[in-house]
Amino acid sequence: MAGRVSRRVLAAVTALGLAIGLGACAPEPDRVDIGVDQVDGALPSDLTAQMQELTQTAMTSIGASGAIVSVSVPWSGEWTAGVGTSGVGGPKVDPSMTFKAVNATRPMTCDLLYALVEKGTVKLDDTIGKWLDSYPGESTVTLAQLCDSTSGIHGYLNEIFSRVLKVPERVWNPRELVAYGLGQPASFAPGARFGESDTGYVLLGLVLERASGQSLDELYDEYVFQPLGMSSTSVPMGIGGGDRLKGSYLDSGEDGKPNCEAPLDMTDLTSSVGSSAAGAVSTVSDLSTYVRALAVGARPYDTDQRFEGAPPISDSLPTWFTAKGGAYQGGSLVGQYGSLPGYMVAAFADRQTGMSVVVVLNDSRASSNVARLLAWQLAALASKSPAADGRTAPEVGLPWTVESLGEELAGYAICGG
Repeated sequence: MAGRVSRRVLAAVTALGLAIGLGACAPEPDRVDIGVDQVDGALPSDLTAQMQELTQTAMTSIGASGAIVSVSVPWSGEWTAGVGTSGVGGPKVDPSMTFKAVNATRPMTCDLLYALVEKGTVKLDDTIGKWLDSYPGESTVTLAQLCDSTSGIHGYLNEIFSRVLKVPERVWNPRELVAYGLGQPASFAPGARFGESDTGYVLLGLVLERASGQSLDELYDEYVFQPLGMSSTSVPMGIGGGDRLKGSYLDSGEDGKPNCEAPLDMTDLTSSVGSSAAGAVSTVSDLSTYVRALAVGARPYDTDQRFEGAPPISDSLPTWFTAKGGAYQGGSLVGQYGSLPGYMVAAFADRQTGMSVVVVLNDSRASSNVARLLAWQLAALASKSPAADGRTAPEVGLPWTVESLGEELAGYAICGG
């Protein structure tokens, strides 16, 4: 018997080998070519000098010690830079540093919705009640309304903000976040208008996990990160990996004004605070790739329907500033912006050319409009960048100029300009 192997053992070994072989050969999602023909070279130095000056002005105005900027102009070149220091007195900012991508997570969560719609797992007009029976008061809200921020559901962050500042390392359960949002009266009837709701995106994440039978980690990897080669991006429960840009928040002094001399270190704030609304950790390189793919519709599940008929943000803002599909549209740009304690981020790309701008500032006390306006200023400069040899500069007609946004941006200064 010493030289023999039983059929049962042989079958087990064979099955194990087959499983290992199949696991090793399991296909990964196809890599998506975003189809943007980017010039391999730097943007003109006089242009990047203007961009750096604008970035430093914005940093000074809100008390940020550092920033990371990425500007990619397909017909002209690219500029990626770390500006300032990672924390007061810290090391020089490295543009490869990771940071919380905050509201850039929202279109990623909507990506999952549209991917599962294409797969036939869910429909845009499915209701919350079809998939989750825990929220009877919101059972008629549709998945499209959650993605488009037209659900009317109240946000949760303001309700927990003081606790977030005191205990940034706390890990939050997404259902707990939802409970804080739903504990407040609805802002308006579902579908009535646009109104940002972090609670809505966390709810959407819960629905998509239930409908797909997969975790959000698995869904983001399968439909967003792996196809675009976003190897430095994740949506962790904790603080995320990589060499992190130090983030801060300016607490109030005795006079009630921001204390610009004593920033609170919020680098270790857990991504669980943002969950599927604002929990992504990324780099400017990954976000540039992402927002370009989003803008030009590069993925198999991308559809024009997602951004068509986008409603204006409000009656008091220009009609060209709209929102739908988890993203804002400013003229021909599409993207997102926002903040969590520690960081404010804006990422936009042109739907026709793929020109992209990504900005992260490492303090979040001021309005996140600072990041948006800075990104739009840089986009205005980038849109006029001269064509490289053998290329032709397209017409990119943005409905603003650097100067027209400058006064508005200055109005958000909290630490001088």
